[in-house]
Amino acid sequence: MERCFSVSRDDSAPCSPPPPASSSPPSPRVLPSPRHPPPVPPTSPPPALTPPARRGRLSFSGAMVDVSKWPLFSLLSTEELATIRQACVFGTSANEAIYITHSNEVFAFGLNTSSCLGTGDSLSTIVPKKLDFLRGKKVVSLSYGSGPHVLLATDDGQMFAWGHNGYSQVGNGTTNQGLSPVLVTANLQNKKVREVACGSHHSMALTHDGEVFAWGYNNCGQIGSGSTANQPYPRKVTGCLQGKTSVGITCGQTSSMAVIENGEVYGWGYNGNGQLGIGNNGNQLTPCRLAGLQGLCIQQIVSGYGHCLALTDEGLLYAWGANTYGQLGTGNKSNHLSPVQIMADKERVVEVAACHSTHTSAAKTQSGQVYMWGQCRGQSIVIPHLTHFTNTDDVFACFATPSVMWRLMSVEPDDFLTVAEALRKEFDSPETADLKFSVDSKYIHVHKAVLKIRCEHFRSMFRSQWTEDQQEVIEIGQFSYPVYRSFLQFLYTDTVDLPPEDAIGLLDLATSYCENRLKRLCQQIIKRGITVDNAFTLLSAAIRYDAEDLEVFCFRFCVNHLTQVTQTGAFWQVDGAMLKEFICRASRCGAFKN
Repeated sequence: MERCFSVSRDDSAPCSPPPPASSSPPSPRVLPSPRHPPPVPPTSPPPALTPPARRGRLSFSGAMVDVSKWPLFSLLSTEELATIRQACVFGTSANEAIYITHSNEVFAFGLNTSSCLGTGDSLSTIVPKKLDFLRGKKVVSLSYGSGPHVLLATDDGQMFAWGHNGYSQVGNGTTNQGLSPVLVTANLQNKKVREVACGSHHSMALTHDGEVFAWGYNNCGQIGSGSTANQPYPRKVTGCLQGKTSVGITCGQTSSMAVIENGEVYGWGYNGNGQLGIGNNGNQLTPCRLAGLQGLCIQQIVSGYGHCLALTDEGLLYAWGANTYGQLGTGNKSNHLSPVQIMADKERVVEVAACHSTHTSAAKTQSGQVYMWGQCRGQSIVIPHLTHFTNTDDVFACFATPSVMWRLMSVEPDDFLTVAEALRKEFDSPETADLKFSVDSKYIHVHKAVLKIRCEHFRSMFRSQWTEDQQEVIEIGQFSYPVYRSFLQFLYTDTVDLPPEDAIGLLDLATSYCENRLKRLCQQIIKRGITVDNAFTLLSAAIRYDAEDLEVFCFRFCVNHLTQVTQTGAFWQVDGAMLKEFICRASRCGAFKN
């Protein structure tokens, strides 16, 4: 599940936290001070973001983000941008940034509100400062709150925190400002943290064994402890989560959500706008299951300022909570206390995006179309609007207020895409090709040099005594034209554009040619295209081609939708041995229990 970050409070939330507090913990019911009201995103559009064109672009699923769209990064030189592996822009005005280099060095720069940069002082800086305490640590998750405070998890399961600590959200048992990163260990002995999430002034962590811990401000029950007393150390969230394995977490301003391994969603904390999705607007002091998502298997959930978006394993999108700016995408501005499906008339959704410092929502579909809605540069867009963007990150860079990053982003070198774009233009070009493949009586024009560089199979073919090395036209009979053309196009572009059913044939080819990256891409396409009708066919293919990860995914999907899957033709057309094995395996998982 993707991480969403926290900056400011819900505009209509009486339980939302006040501005930075003194060193002593506040009463659980402290209200915002009239002299120092909490920041609220402006309703008028801020100045246009027009940084100069620079190198340093971030890649997600083949789509590139120009990091210089975030004004802070226009301060960096081309050489500095080239070193970035991960980046995050945050803060109430998007005026703080943290980035990690390819050599795992962590740098921070910006306004440094509440010492949130972790530089050891409270001084602002436009020159990146290195956080030596985190040198050599490989970051896997990062989140931030409204103070802001920052949480960071590393690949070895350690968790670090710093910044605003007026409510012990740093997790070290004090309310002293965290000037530098500290290792958080209380109640986490022998636990490895894999994901972190920050609310406005509370924190959450998800461990590798599926346990959820929460701490910090608790005025609305967002810690899930059953009370409204603040929590100075990480505390395991139990109640309805006891004995369940969580796979994802997200925080609203003063609310918390968790997804468990069977796709169920639980929420707790502030619920004044219905952001818990439980059918009412009463706060919850312990986890409560979202009955409105009964029968659905949620695979991604994100929290906005006062709303939530959830994506099912079938690519269906649901929304609930606050809707003042149309951020639910329902076509109006009425709040919803329970999940409601949106974008039902669009193609399958594969990614959703929200950030609880904004009222902006975004989604990406299977074909790569990106939609945005909610508060976009001061305008209220109540219906998902098709953009020209290639990724959801650009929506937040160009239209969110503040223009923060909604997730920790990873970087691809700029020259990689430049080569791919150049090769893409020459794929299947008769003018420059020196070789043709004939498949189903159709020609595909290619270049021997490219095939030799990109594929070990062709490298062997063209440097040995194979008869194909002397031919100008090579006949292919084992695979179909769409499958073989997609394979060759992959060698030129590193991308695949096929429906799931054809991806099965490409998976067979990738297995035969020992193309492991292509094999992984095929599995990803199949996962994103799985439906009740084709699930058992895809499971059979995964077993046949020894794709273990895909097999586990398809099996779980079949079990989660067992009644519908067993009514499809594919289920009853499979051979008896596999059917028996599936039934036995599903039974061991408890699929047939009442």
